[in-house]
Amino acid sequence: MNNLFQSTRSLMTAVVMTALFTIPLAAQDHEERYVPETDPLVLQKLEEWQDMKFGLLMHWGPYSQWGIVESWSICAEDEDWCRRKNPDYTEYKKQYEALKLSFNPIAFNPEKWAAAARNAGMKYVVFTTKHHDGFSMFDTKLTDYKITDPECPFSVNQRANVTKEIFRAFREQGLWTGAYFSKPDWHSEYYWWPNFATPDRHVNYSITDYPERWEKFVDFTHGQIMELLGGDYGRVDILWLDGGWVRKMSDEEVLNYRIAQGNKMTRVQSQDIRMDELVAKAREKQPGLIVVDRAVYGKNQNYLTPENRVPEKALPYPWESCIIAGGGWAWVPDPKFMSPRDAVHLLVDIVVKGGNLLLNIGPAPDGTWPGEAYTLLGEIGKWMKVNGEAIYGTRALAPHKDGKTCITRKGDKTWYLYYLADEGEQVPASVTMNGITLPAGAKVSALGSGAACRWKNGNGSFTVSVPQQFRNKPTSDYAWVFRIEM
Repeated sequence: MNNLFQSTRSLMTAVVMTALFTIPLAAQDHEERYVPETDPLVLQKLEEWQDMKFGLLMHWGPYSQWGIVESWSICAEDEDWCRRKNPDYTEYKKQYEALKLSFNPIAFNPEKWAAAARNAGMKYVVFTTKHHDGFSMFDTKLTDYKITDPECPFSVNQRANVTKEIFRAFREQGLWTGAYFSKPDWHSEYYWWPNFATPDRHVNYSITDYPERWEKFVDFTHGQIMELLGGDYGRVDILWLDGGWVRKMSDEEVLNYRIAQGNKMTRVQSQDIRMDELVAKAREKQPGLIVVDRAVYGKNQNYLTPENRVPEKALPYPWESCIIAGGGWAWVPDPKFMSPRDAVHLLVDIVVKGGNLLLNIGPAPDGTWPGEAYTLLGEIGKWMKVNGEAIYGTRALAPHKDGKTCITRKGDKTWYLYYLADEGEQVPASVTMNGITLPAGAKVSALGSGAACRWKNGNGSFTVSVPQQFRNKPTSDYAWVFRIEM
């Protein structure tokens, strides 16, 4: 096992960033389409979620022991993120699945994670209860490929049901909880049937020819999700479904999907798991539940999720960018984290365009976070303590962004002006926002100090003069914010 780890680690570390930053071909087009929700409880919850702006995503599983991309190395597609050093696929897959036998994160301490997230200003968490490889990080009764199975050494730990422990710890810190759940399951014999080869990510048999087998998979999927939402795991606020290729498709959609993928995936077919029925049952268990059927156009995608990037413009509906904080989605050796400046600027860029930031941290195989993760969240938290009012509860305001200057609003009577500082840059004497003017009588002040600022309108712009006292002693690093009251 260690030999395989050593041979695999260098290759997978080299390709991890390429894989993680790959964008689906239809991503840009997908952002132009959205079906509004009609359930009043969900609409209310979506408004509350849009006020939160900042959340935590965690990818974690036995694959962390090898420091590789989660799940994808057992997928036989000819893509960089599916590469494996061992050319014997069958043997590799056997050893990958045997990682369950050595997964023992004895340093697992979700309270420490939750406290760090709260102090950073995060308001919700989304945790990978199951990724595409099918390993369940919760005490499911429907498969033995799980962290609580007696063959997994961590199963004897009183905190072995890590999903339950994480949800409880984050709720105690006042955060919402979200369950990431993969619709495809590459361990289930009802998805990847051992009777056939597994040439790509899709179900490897004809659903038309074997409808009973597919129905067993649908029942299995519904059953696991109902376990998560049925009470043992407490209040769940978000069901975050990944694996957008598992969806109902017409013949024309199947053809278009194949064309978009360069005809590499010839087994593409409609994979209907009866989402409408599933969502209805889910909301019986959890009224108002936000459902994110990622990358699947329709009413069951309550908000959109551009991956590892920020849209160039504001989107007119709820959305969230999921972004890697450091390393990969899952833990990799010696992960390099983004700087606090980059993180703050990223958050502001997303917020002024009307979105939320879901920042990903991958726990290590022993159940700890890298120290750099705590440092990063601590620095973000310092900035948020001063400027958080300009983040939470805000909505997009055109023109959103002009170079290093940004603008947003809260309600009808308050705007916020942000200046994104370069490394080593001092507070400027004035900040100008092009594309918008201030109404007569507006009052401007610097956040954190209350210092009043003079301002004047230009030709389709306004300029705020920054008081010398604030320039001499700014109240935060990385970016400075000014409150505008009408």
